[in-house]
Amino acid sequence: MIDAQFPEWVSEARVGRRGGGIAMRPKLSSSPYYGHDSEDWPEVTRELLAAQPLSGEALVAAVLSSWDSIFESRLGSGFRIGREIEPTPQIMGFFLHALIPLELAKDDPGWRADLNSSEKDLVYVPDQRFSIEIKTSSEKDQIFGNRSFGVDNPGKGKKAKDGYYVAVNFEKWSDARGGIPCVKLIRYGWLDHTDWVAQKSLTGQRSSLPAIVANTQLLTVYSKGI
Repeated sequence: MIDAQFPEWVSEARVGRRGGGIAMRPKLSSSPYYGHDSEDWPEVTRELLAAQPLSGEALVAAVLSSWDSIFESRLGSGFRIGREIEPTPQIMGFFLHALIPLELAKDDPGWRADLNSSEKDLVYVPDQRFSIEIKTSSEKDQIFGNRSFGVDNPGKGKKAKDGYYVAVNFEKWSDARGGIPCVKLIRYGWLDHTDWVAQKSLTGQRSSLPAIVANTQLLTVYSKGI
């Protein structure tokens, strides 16, 4: 086992419990998980998180503040999301992608949103190795990429798909008590481009993660009722 001293938030980050699912692709030698047994992958993830300049506490605060601000906004003639307007999950995800970098930049100007398609969603200006991709979903505990995430292209000429990820899962409108959905799960970790598995059908447009990857490489830093 890997032996290391971690910040408290890293030590307390929890492994997932998802079962079943698709088969995993082999790890490449460039992966930080290469050469480690899968039982040690949570500790590899903790080492990667411990090196991150963005703490779990700051991340959770930014995500929850961003989510709350969506429902405080007014559109048109004073219409409010959660009352007169119920955006699709894709639009709710868009709001989070836009707001999280702004929330973080308020306290640390080293963070900003992406400026072009070659950058991660959340850019760490002093050292872009720590930049982060944001994935959101209204599924209980899954996130998805488009088909390009599941093919053998590490991001040449485009956004690199290896690196740090934040996964935010929120309620569907139909499941929200009181009419206002909430953030249910925030996970933080590292994914390699080979962790994504495309749908077998050539007409399938999305990629997903095997359970072993989602459970051990994206550790839970916030959960509500899960």
